[in-house]
Amino acid sequence: MTRFSFEATSLAGLIVVERHPIGDTRGFLERLWCQDEWRELFADRSISQINHTFTAQPGTVRGLHFQNPPYSEAKYITCLRGRVLDVAVDIRRGSPTFLDWHAEVLSSDNHRSLFIPEGFAHGFQTLSAECEMIYVHSQPHMAEFEGGVNAMDPRLGIRWPLPVVERSVRDTTLPMLADEFVGVHE
Repeated sequence: MTRFSFEATSLAGLIVVERHPIGDTRGFLERLWCQDEWRELFADRSISQINHTFTAQPGTVRGLHFQNPPYSEAKYITCLRGRVLDVAVDIRRGSPTFLDWHAEVLSSDNHRSLFIPEGFAHGFQTLSAECEMIYVHSQPHMAEFEGGVNAMDPRLGIRWPLPVVERSVRDTTLPMLADEFVGVHE
């Protein structure tokens, strides 16, 4: 029995992952990762880092973050508590979907995750209070290779469903996309 379903999005490589918990009257068991079932998707990648975030207030926006080559990273994002609108933006140089974005509601109730390949900026907005998320990264965090795009950039036109109530100083100072931005090379 497979514990996952993988659904392609309109952005090449960006995959919605549906987890299939096994439950009874006590609750459920849910697999978050299985090397055998993820073999094709995670082919030449390894798990380098796993991070856990907590965001208290609904309407908070985090991101849009990425790492530049040679530390570009794939991410596997799961919401363990609460609800978020998770957003991935294609910033791959030469991609036919360059600067297109895909949003997916991830929650503790819908058992969905998002696999984000290298060359995407990532962020989210909390849709409920006290959201906890797990990030699985294919590369270690390298501060000198960090990049970001302002989540409020009108060129992207992301439709955040709630009024944005909180952002970090770092995120508010991320640059808007300049006309000369050609993306990242993988």
